[in-house]
Amino acid sequence: MMIRSAIAKRLVSSNSSSSSSSSSGWTWLCQKTTSSSSSRSSSSLVGQCLNDDNNNNKKLEFEFDGIEKTSKSSSSRWFHSASLGGGGGLPSSMRAAVFREPNKPLTIEEFHIPRPKSGEILLKTKACGVCHSDLHVMKGELPFASPCVVGHEITGEVVEHGPATDTKTIARLPIGSRVIGAFIMPCGNCSYCSKGHDDLCEDFFAYNRAKGTLYDGETRLFLHSSGKPVYMYSMGGLAEYCVVPANGLSILPKSLPYTESAILGCAVFTAYGAMANAAEVRPGDSIAVIGIGGVGSSCLQIARAFGASDIIAVDVQDEKLQKAKIFGATHAINAAKEDAVGKIMEITGGKGVDVAVEALGRPQTFLQCVQSVKDGGKAVMIGLAQTGSVGEVDINRLVRRKIQIIGSYGGRARQDLPKVVRLAETGVFDLTNAVSRKYTFEESNNAFQDLNKGNIVGRAVIEIM
Repeated sequence: MMIRSAIAKRLVSSNSSSSSSSSSGWTWLCQKTTSSSSSRSSSSLVGQCLNDDNNNNKKLEFEFDGIEKTSKSSSSRWFHSASLGGGGGLPSSMRAAVFREPNKPLTIEEFHIPRPKSGEILLKTKACGVCHSDLHVMKGELPFASPCVVGHEITGEVVEHGPATDTKTIARLPIGSRVIGAFIMPCGNCSYCSKGHDDLCEDFFAYNRAKGTLYDGETRLFLHSSGKPVYMYSMGGLAEYCVVPANGLSILPKSLPYTESAILGCAVFTAYGAMANAAEVRPGDSIAVIGIGGVGSSCLQIARAFGASDIIAVDVQDEKLQKAKIFGATHAINAAKEDAVGKIMEITGGKGVDVAVEALGRPQTFLQCVQSVKDGGKAVMIGLAQTGSVGEVDINRLVRRKIQIIGSYGGRARQDLPKVVRLAETGVFDLTNAVSRKYTFEESNNAFQDLNKGNIVGRAVIEIM
């Protein structure tokens, strides 16, 4: 998909010059851990739904501090091995944050250093974004193999190539390269990948999402104490090292910081896929984004970059709506205080928007999204929902008025990830304001608590360096 005309000139000129329990059930009642062993009716219902969700989250009590630790200090873990890549050698082990069962805190556990196979890259992880998709897994709302290492929005440094990796990949991603990883890691060989539809990669869904492994059916993560396997949510990025298929990586320029750039691999990547590939936004289009979290706020920036005219942000938190204006929103609607669909119709002269994007994954907001688009408009769904959630739609309006309902999981790594990086590099996408909070690796549980409570405006990132 070519970059839209609203930003193409800028990019070209720059080149030439240089998210089964509901949130109220997420109890993590989490008495302090003492063990030392080894991530969508009417618009009035929308506001009620979002507001209730916010109130329920406020009831949650978390009493534990930090992450339950099952390993000793890492100070004695290091040794140098000339047989391993990365110039100075690799440590004998690493730490990673493990999800074992729903509504329980992540645990920091000790692992063997993961080893890449052919076509794969070992990274020293620098930063990992805090995403609702991980939270859905941690709350049991999205079934996934466990135990697993979560985290799928990363930056890192290349330290080793898998054996028999082709020379072109090694030349593209040499040792020491700064890289960004896409959460959808295309195999490059299946029927979809061969047609350029990396976002539908058969192996990614058949192996990683269905089994928690990479594409030979095996995980790369094994506990240091017992050698038992632990599964991988995408690359299992909430770890000191991770293995990523080379097709899911793109070079990160030195001008971009490791920490803030982590969000390019999911939040911005997902927004780009929705706006460029699903919605095919054109200059002058009117856009509504429902749910202004990390992905929703990224949608606002991408819509602005593509030259959208009216950009309408919908949420139930005034703080998020206020910040939405920084990201390009021309209008802000608090769905807890007014009829969101009615207000959208008022703004657009009774017609509705060309494109509405739903970033929450709730049945009520699904309906709101469909109701917000004009005749012939596109309702794009990007928010993951609790398993079994069903959205309703007026079939007659859908048929008669040619409404398009489109699902969009993310961008296409080999084509889109370099474009996303370029948007950030040229300043078209504002990374600095997009990241509102940073956490240390040991504070990973605190980050997900804050995300669950709705306390994060924009995106948060966990620093692992």
